Parts: sequence; C-alpha cells; structure tokens
Amino acid sequence: MEFRTLFADEIECRVATVSEKGCSLLLYKDARADMNLLDETVGCENWQRNHELINGNLFCNVSIKIEGEWVTKQDVGTESYTEKEKGQASDSFKRACVNWGIGRELYTAPFIWVSNCEIANKNGKPTTYDRFAVDYISYDSNRNICELRIVNAKTKAVVYEFKNKQGSSAPKKETILKGAKAKTEVLKILNSKSQEYIKNVLDHYKITAIKEITVEIAEDFLKSVNSQ
Repeated sequence: MEFRTLFADEIECRVATVSEKGCSLLLYKDARADMNLLDETVGCENWQRNHELINGNLFCNVSIKIEGEWVTKQDVGTESYTEKEKGQASDSFKRACVNWGIGRELYTAPFIWVSNCEIANKNGKPTTYDRFAVDYISYDSNRNICELRIVNAKTKAVVYEFKNKQGSSAPKKETILKGAKAKTEVLKILNSKSQEYIKNVLDHYKITAIKEITVEIAEDFLKSVNSQ
C-alpha cells in the first residue's frame, strides 16, 4: 500500500526565521490533508486513530485494516504555542501519518529562502506579515521534490523557484562544486549569514553545529542555493 504524494494545495508554508534580508520557509501538511488521504486511499471505514498518554507525553496511534488485520503505527506530538492539548493531539496524529508515508516527501524539500518579502519591526526584531503558498510542486520517481514554486499568497507574485531535474533550468553540472570544495564554499557562505539563517539551515538538515556539515549536506545545500 502506498499513499500518493501531496498536491500543491495540500501543502502549507510556515515562516521559520526572519532577518533584515528576508525569511526562510518550511513546508508542512495539516491534519485535514492526512484524513483526506487516508479516506481516499484505504476508505474511511478502514482506518482509525486513538491517543494515549505515555510518561506525560501524548502519543497517537493510527491503525489501518490490511487484509482483515489492524496494523498500527505510533508517534508522539509536541505542544503548540496556542492550544496545548489540541496542538499535541494534532501534531502526534500528523507524525504518525508520516510513519505511514503520508507527506514524507516534504522532508526532501530544499532550503527555502525568500528575499522578496516585506520586513517589519516588532519589538526590536525583524518580522514579516507576508503569507506564502505552494503554487506548483512535482516529484521524481523516488518521491523527491524536483520542482517547487512558491508565491506570495496575497499578490500571487512568485517569490521562490526550485528546479532540479533533467531538462530543467537547474544549474549546469559543472557549476556545482563537489566534495571538499563544496564543504569549504558552504562554510564560507554560512559565516557571512545571520545566526537565524544559520540556525534554520542546521535545523533543516537535523544537525546542531556547522562542524557537523558533511560533504553530502554541503552539495545538497549548494544545489538549492544555486537554483534560486
């Protein structure tokens, strides 16, 4: 059993960090997208969810009936800033659905930096009130994101484009640094950026320090930067 990849209108954009020069975005899905895909793929009568408290943490169990047997996958949620219990319930459900493969392709998203946005000042810190939407997305045969276009939700102006497949406008192979040269170039780029920018890059690649950047991470980062 395999769930299809998410359509553009099923993906949300969240502002992650903001500096005087722009903002970074993260892609995510909401719980409604998960429920719709479960209904669409296995039928509303063939899946169920329940929550349980384990060591003070709220977990969600998503069960799917497969050949007459219920198969369950579980994950834990984190609190939201506004509604603690509701946030944990929704987050644990979405995470459990990722364990089933729903929306897992979003983890292949490139680092998304938007410089074409309005920056305001809030309590001495840069912020943006702009909102963004995925206008187009496509995937390769391995379910990796290979094309992505993001627009300003109000003006519909394109603020970010990523293309990385044969025949696209991705940078030519010879312009992309490889190996140790790629790592050196990435360190040079990051050392010129703000702490917010650096933090979001580290969070995207699930590492905690610049020194943990590998050659593979460096090459992937350069691909996303060069395609912007």
